[in-house]
Amino acid sequence: MTAEVGPAPGDAPVTDLVMRAREGDQRAWDAIVERYAPLVWAICRRYRLAGADADDAGQAVWLALVDHIGRIRDPAALPGWLATSTGRECGRIVRAARRSSPPGCHVLDAEDILDEQAARPVDELLRAEQHAALREALAGLPPACQQLIALLAQDPPLTYAQISARLGIPAGSIGPTRRRYLAKLRRHPAIAALANTEPASLANEPPGHAVTP
Repeated sequence: MTAEVGPAPGDAPVTDLVMRAREGDQRAWDAIVERYAPLVWAICRRYRLAGADADDAGQAVWLALVDHIGRIRDPAALPGWLATSTGRECGRIVRAARRSSPPGCHVLDAEDILDEQAARPVDELLRAEQHAALREALAGLPPACQQLIALLAQDPPLTYAQISARLGIPAGSIGPTRRRYLAKLRRHPAIAALANTEPASLANEPPGHAVTP
């Protein structure tokens, strides 16, 4: 009998990786770090941290994940957790540098250093994570829902009459059904976590350790 082979760790959904990492699966941990290290690094770059400061921030984030992974309520929210945690740690390092700088030596505040050029990699990585979260959330919906959303997203857009004819459902039910399904998608933990982690908000995170999403 041939053993069933699952997806490689790097291709597995983030929920699976988190659950396996909780159980001590080193391959899952390695896959998490490989997948999300670019996001952590890009946020450090956005705060203009480099060298030892960036290394310290990244190490603090990964150590915090080791401590908190068992308490993350929604494993799908991991990307948002990492982005928020990294922003907080970078802000802490910037504030510490400001406090320890000699009189008359100006150290930029976190709010000052998030320029457009540095923000671009973070924006792109977070958008990629948002798309991945959307795909994961869609996969959890019933097939009929997935088909309806796919038709509603077509370009050029289809009329409700065309969608009604294709799916065999009343045209008057499409709007309410669409709103109900979209509300369900917004409540998916991965989408909710990333929606609360817009790049522009990272500079305004309060100090302290990351909270459990």
